[in-house]
Amino acid sequence: MPELSARSRALATRWLGIGLASVVAVVTLGLAVTDRLSLYISPESVWFACAAAVVTLAGAIWSCALPLGAEEDHGHDHGPAASRSAEPEASSPAETAHPSASSRRRLAGVGALAGGVVATGVVVSALVLPPASLSVELAMSRAGEETALFAGADTVALGVADTSTFGVGDWASVFAAATNTTAYDGADVTLQGFVTPGDGDGVNLTRLVITHCVIDAQTAALPVSVDADAYKTGQWVEITGTVRADDDGSLRIEPTDVVAIDEPKDPYEY
Repeated sequence: MPELSARSRALATRWLGIGLASVVAVVTLGLAVTDRLSLYISPESVWFACAAAVVTLAGAIWSCALPLGAEEDHGHDHGPAASRSAEPEASSPAETAHPSASSRRRLAGVGALAGGVVATGVVVSALVLPPASLSVELAMSRAGEETALFAGADTVALGVADTSTFGVGDWASVFAAATNTTAYDGADVTLQGFVTPGDGDGVNLTRLVITHCVIDAQTAALPVSVDADAYKTGQWVEITGTVRADDDGSLRIEPTDVVAIDEPKDPYEY
C-alpha cells in the first residue's frame, strides 16, 4: 500500500509538472500552426511563444526518460542521515514531537491537489473550447476605464502624420486628447470595429488595442452618429465617413456608409 501511494504521488507530480506543461505547449503550437495564436497574443510575440513551447516539449521528453519518482530526488547525497530520513514517516520521532509539521504537510498536499484540479481544468478548457476573440466581452467590461492609450497631450498634427493610415486606436487617442479639435474636422476615415453602446442617440465604434496579449488590452471607442437601434452590440461594421468637430470641442464620426461585416481574422489593433 505505501508503494502504491508513493507511485500515485509520483504520477501526480509528473502530471502537474511535465504533463500540464506539455499539453500547454502542444496547444500553443497547434494555435500557431492554424494561425489562431494571434487571437491571444501579439503577432510579434508568436515566434517567442512557439520557441518556448518547443523547448518545453524537449524538456518534457527528456524528463520522461527519468525513472518514475525521480522528480522528488534532487540529486543530493546526504549520506546516512538521508537514508534514515527516508524511513516511514509514521515512525518519525520529529513528527511526534512536532505534530504541526504533519498538519502543514497535509495542508500542502490539499493545496497541491486543489491547484492541480484548477490547472487541469484550465488546460482541458483550452483543448475543448474553440479559439475565439474576447473583443466584445472584454471591451464592455472595461468601458469607461482610463488607460495609457489616451495619456499625454495632442501630439498628432495634420500635415505631419498621415491620418489616412489611422486605426480606431489612433483616432481614439486623438478624440480623447486633442486640444485643437477643429484641426481634424473634415478628415476622411474608413474604419472597422464592432458596435458598443454610446452616449445619447449614437453608438461607439470599438476595437481592442493590445501590446503583448489580451490581458493588457485597452478599449478604444469612437462616437458615431448612427441610429443606436440600427446595429446590435457586438456587430462588426466597416464605417466610411468624416470626422466632425462639434461646437463643444468634442469629436465624432459622421458616416456616409456603414456596412455589416464578419469579424476579421485578426480582431485586434497593436
